[in-house]
Amino acid sequence: MKTRALIAVVGALALFLPHGRAEEKTVIRFGHFPNITHAQGVIAHALSRQGKGWFEQRLGSNVESQWFTYNAGPSAMEAIFAGSLDVTYVGPGPALNAYFKSNGEEIRVISGAANGGAALLVKADSPIKAPADFRGKKIATPQLGNTQDISCRAWLKAQGFKVTQTGGDVMVIPTANPDQLALFQNGGVDAVWTVEPWVTRLERDAKARVFLEDKDTITTWLVSSVKFLRGRRELAKKIANANVELTKWIQQNQAEAQKLLIEELKAETRADFATDAVAQAWNRIQFTSDVSRDLIAKSVKDGRDAGFLKGSTDTSKLMETP
Repeated sequence: MKTRALIAVVGALALFLPHGRAEEKTVIRFGHFPNITHAQGVIAHALSRQGKGWFEQRLGSNVESQWFTYNAGPSAMEAIFAGSLDVTYVGPGPALNAYFKSNGEEIRVISGAANGGAALLVKADSPIKAPADFRGKKIATPQLGNTQDISCRAWLKAQGFKVTQTGGDVMVIPTANPDQLALFQNGGVDAVWTVEPWVTRLERDAKARVFLEDKDTITTWLVSSVKFLRGRRELAKKIANANVELTKWIQQNQAEAQKLLIEELKAETRADFATDAVAQAWNRIQFTSDVSRDLIAKSVKDGRDAGFLKGSTDTSKLMETP
């Protein structure tokens, strides 16, 4: 009798239990750097923190967005290769290097994000007045093989200098963006090739002057892993479209965009960014979702000249519209 009673109770309880498993959310892992030139990523990350996710609202309620920050491109590309990142904002240098390294099988550019915003800076009282004056000098870049590092090495080669990863006529020293300021101030390097907001920080806090502004260059793309693009094409399409919409919103709402960006940069870097400093940096950047074939060719040439790209440089599969 006791057994029958137990079965009856269990059966009754079963009537009140949900049938089938609740639908699991699809997790999309986004990456970006704490830079103004990654404004789309920084702002989207800020909105996610506030529960107003830009991408989330356009991807559906069954999608969860997770955000990860990187100091420079090679680290983000390693995450793509490792399968721990699906989509990321990244510079063309590391993206192209990853594309060619994988024989075009691992990543695709699905949208543009920003052009310009990078510069080579020296001290205000520096004796460096012409390219030839960099002989024997030390230049800091954000990370070995990142976009500014490649641009720096390619430019130095174009000036006739021999540059290697360990020395040469000019010493290029990869240094994380937050550490460049102190190194520059204490004389550890003679110059810095970096990107906003660090260009403006160096101008304001270290009395640096811009020797060369890198205007006509791709600074940021939105790239996807091929695995994600193939397996979640509809979501990839929504992400690319959402990036286009966000880029337009940034162009049309600069004050609000800058406010969100400042708040998020502070949360990510623990550093304060003055409103007028961000506005100054903003003027150096062109936010665009377009991808220029001519600028891709320039980036490929820079990668070759800097010694990072070898072998085939066919970019026919690089861009893909989801």
